[in-house]
Amino acid sequence: MTASSFLSVILVAPILLLLLGARTASGAASPAGVSGGGQLWCVAKNNAEDGALQSAIDWACGPDGGSDCRAIQQGGACYDPPDLQAHASYAFNDYFIRAGGAANPAACDFSGAAALTALNPSHGSCLLPSRVLVTEYSCYGCIAPLNSQASAEITQPCCAKTSD
Repeated sequence: MTASSFLSVILVAPILLLLLGARTASGAASPAGVSGGGQLWCVAKNNAEDGALQSAIDWACGPDGGSDCRAIQQGGACYDPPDLQAHASYAFNDYFIRAGGAANPAACDFSGAAALTALNPSHGSCLLPSRVLVTEYSCYGCIAPLNSQASAEITQPCCAKTSD
């Protein structure tokens, strides 16, 4: 392991622990899924009020938020009418990615109804894209593979090493 790789690990590990610790302390659900390998998703907190979630979905999917919410509409891959949290997570995550992902963590708040997670909330045919945590690579402007089981690939170069 090179000195710069070791230094990167030393610097990144506390950030990951902080993110995961803050998520647990926030009372947010730990969705079933696999670890994202440095990827982040924005999901609804399990203790968020239904009214707050619905208002946040309406904003995120409306003209101000600009999320693409077709997947949570009837017939969409993530349409699951009784699961307001799943719908909110999809809308929140789409907005988070469009707002810059890890470069803009404040975009995952929705008046306290959302939190960041490193666990992949994708389920069945409902795949939520993620953003990569930036360590020694700059990965802004791309969508990383969905998870280790997904066949999705990055279709354009988006990461560049920032140091040796």
